[in-house]
Amino acid sequence: MDTPQISAPAKSTPVICLLTGATVWGLIWYPYRVLEAQGMSGIEAVILTYVAAFLTGLALWRRKLRGVPLHPMLLAVGLAAGACNLGFVMGTLLGEVTRVLLLFYLSPLWTVIFARALLGERLNATGTLIIAISLSGACVMLWHPQFGIPWPQSDAEWLGLVAGICFALSNVLIKKTSNLMIEQKVLSVFLGVIAWSVFFWFFFPRTEWQLVPASWAMLCIVGMTLVFTNAIVQYAITHTRAAQAIVIMLFELVVAAIASWLLAGETLGLRDWIGGVLIVGASLLSTRMDAGEA
Repeated sequence: MDTPQISAPAKSTPVICLLTGATVWGLIWYPYRVLEAQGMSGIEAVILTYVAAFLTGLALWRRKLRGVPLHPMLLAVGLAAGACNLGFVMGTLLGEVTRVLLLFYLSPLWTVIFARALLGERLNATGTLIIAISLSGACVMLWHPQFGIPWPQSDAEWLGLVAGICFALSNVLIKKTSNLMIEQKVLSVFLGVIAWSVFFWFFFPRTEWQLVPASWAMLCIVGMTLVFTNAIVQYAITHTRAAQAIVIMLFELVVAAIASWLLAGETLGLRDWIGGVLIVGASLLSTRMDAGEA
């Protein structure tokens, strides 16, 4: 069946939105490290920035959302995306940014599994190959002869892995709830992050803040940036094939690798690069899964 032609600007808008989101997420870890250096724990900074984001979004969209009924699936979207965002931030604070992101971008593997379970999409030969390549990349990165089985060996690595799983789940849920308003889903994500953060905050030691005035401004700016970024990324995911979105979001790896080298002096070893190439290759291959579905 013929599909209606879409103008070039309309086609490019979701791509620009995803590239913008990838750039922000490739840099978002740095303000949290600045705040952490001034005594504010990562989880406290997450709570404050996402409260600021929620209040900003609520102020912007209150009239638009007035009278719109809540849907039970918003809870699932909020919890999945909330765990993803919190795990991502905490992982990049505790470990090497690029390594955490590479584990995060095992998401094509989890997307295949969740799409089968929640959307009824059957696993084809391409999907099987994606799983094999993704797992191979993870094993190369995580293999340490002295530790035996190649499991994540640090809290940061586990957080990156779990955040990637939640990222895949939230993307599938966002696709599944395409009938719901983007503004509703963005606010549910913020509430999910806040809920998870407050829960885990009780298990963290209290810290004494020594923030300079500019850092309070930074908290507000990060919060407003989160509103903008989450809104445009959810718009783009809604209007882009899931596999294509994952490939475009890989630009985040480039941004994070350069930023972590310039700002934090981090580098990757040969095994990390090999594993990363395999994981990126799996993401690129995931576009083939949608090739026959149009």
